[in-house]
Amino acid sequence: MRIKLLFISLLCSLCVQAADIYITPDSSLQDAVRKAREMRRLGQARQVTIHLSAGVYQLYEPLRLRPEDSGLRIVGTTTRDASPLDPQTVISGGLPITGWKRQGKLLVADVPDFNGRPIDFRQLWINGRKAVRARDVSDFEQMNRIMTYDKKNRVLWIPKKAVERYIGANHKVLRPKGQNDQGRLQSSKFKVKSLEMVLHEMWCTSNLRIKSMAVHGDSVAVRFHDPEARIQFEHPWPSPMTPNTGHPSPFYLTNARELLDEPGEWYHDIREHKLYYMPEKTSNSKLQTSNIQAVVPMVETLIEFIGTAEYPVRNITIEGVTFSHTTWMRPSEKGHVPLQAGMYLVEAYKLRPQIDRPNNHKLDNQGWLGRADAAVELRHAENINFEGCRFEHLGGSGLDYVEGCHGGNVTRTTFTDIAMNGLVIGSFSPEGLETHRPYQPSDFREVCTRQEVSDCQFCDVTNEDWGCVAIAAGYVSDVNIHHNTIHDISYTGISLGWGWNRDQVSMKNNRVQANLIYNYARHMYDCAGIYTLGNQPGTIISENVVRDIAKPSYVHDPNHWFYLYTDEGSSNITMRDNWTPSEKFLQNANGPGNVWENNGPQVSDTIRQNAGCRK
Repeated sequence: MRIKLLFISLLCSLCVQAADIYITPDSSLQDAVRKAREMRRLGQARQVTIHLSAGVYQLYEPLRLRPEDSGLRIVGTTTRDASPLDPQTVISGGLPITGWKRQGKLLVADVPDFNGRPIDFRQLWINGRKAVRARDVSDFEQMNRIMTYDKKNRVLWIPKKAVERYIGANHKVLRPKGQNDQGRLQSSKFKVKSLEMVLHEMWCTSNLRIKSMAVHGDSVAVRFHDPEARIQFEHPWPSPMTPNTGHPSPFYLTNARELLDEPGEWYHDIREHKLYYMPEKTSNSKLQTSNIQAVVPMVETLIEFIGTAEYPVRNITIEGVTFSHTTWMRPSEKGHVPLQAGMYLVEAYKLRPQIDRPNNHKLDNQGWLGRADAAVELRHAENINFEGCRFEHLGGSGLDYVEGCHGGNVTRTTFTDIAMNGLVIGSFSPEGLETHRPYQPSDFREVCTRQEVSDCQFCDVTNEDWGCVAIAAGYVSDVNIHHNTIHDISYTGISLGWGWNRDQVSMKNNRVQANLIYNYARHMYDCAGIYTLGNQPGTIISENVVRDIAKPSYVHDPNHWFYLYTDEGSSNITMRDNWTPSEKFLQNANGPGNVWENNGPQVSDTIRQNAGCRK
């Protein structure tokens, strides 16, 4: 592998001011970063740009950028035929799968070890499109509904018809347990292998690994593995809906070979190291296996910016790069029970008696949270910029300014085909802080401030965890989110704030302006195009356009959706000049100081025309 160096003659007394490193996909990105670091350390250059030629740069672990890499630029190859730029340089955590063989209607491939170990994954991309993990329904409108929800015994009851196909495929296991005169099962308990349930719960979905199912007449008692069984049945919010609510929670089953029956579906048997795929129908009935370009994700994070409060990573720009093919494996290992916006619960339970909170209503629950991995994560970094990039084919979140980040622009960047949140900024309660407590750290350097997100496209994000959002900003200050286009998402478009209380916290002076949001809430309700939480003095939400709510039939309350939504504790926020088709807004348990001014269909056409990405 060779790294070519080109020095640009901007000379100071003894050293070159700037230098360029050119690499190709058969070179090491890690080696190029280290070379740039050493050039700066040795005084050979003050600023180094790494130029990536077109192609795929394969990673087996995250690329780590540290304070010693400050001042670096990483520039990919782009075409300028599209707007935003179309990156031709890809940084990928994917592993190609080859050697497909026919087995009836299926294609089968051996799954190799990765980096010396057997692998598992939750996504598969075929010829650039995400394939469907085998499930029991192809149309979500046809999902089955739960029957009863037994918290004490940690049992979820569902109709027997929901598992008849799975039961039929496992009849050899079941039949010895007992049958009636017609040879049909009356009562039987059996273990299952790798089967998961995705359960719809008001504003979140839970991924629950099924431990066993017991058939009792026309009903089935489902039990789950720990830790998600404990968390799922102890936490009070969000809650699954039962039939007495009029809208019982839907669910679907996934990740079993018995469910592999639709073109475009796949199943990975981790024990046998086999990948099964049912190809989609094409005009070419003799589809060649050599034409199958399959990629599975092996890496959860592609790039990590790792600094400290005293020594942050500074002034790095990444331009024209696609970040693709990541996964997030916690749901396969521990399940996934979120509270909101994909932030998962590690412990949660109901309180009796409730906690009295001055300045707030009583609190009836406790919860502590974790956070999903993202393709690119930043901790203690200043002025880290992304321009003309693309985040796609991702199994976690896209880009995450996790903590202690200050400044940084994300511009003309596309977020698409992402399982969870598109862009995340700031704390959503540190792991040690109960999530309803106000977050006001003594060291304000922990708080993410002054990020700017503009002229970005968000489409088909939140496509696995339906309770996630396009842009999730938590405890942030002086953040500016403007002129973005957001559409075809499962839940809320922009979520700003955290905490469910009106106390003074670390949020202030945020701006959400001139964004275009449409076709949102494709799978969840209790949402809005723009949603807020908590006390945010000086925050202004203005000149946005929110329209075209999706209307799935299976949501818990078909009327509980909004264009603008200031939720619990929202205080000192101005909502001004936002265009919506009607004044369908909600102000729930708000604090003082909010201003609502000129929002609705009467807002001027100029504001309506100027929202969204600028050309």
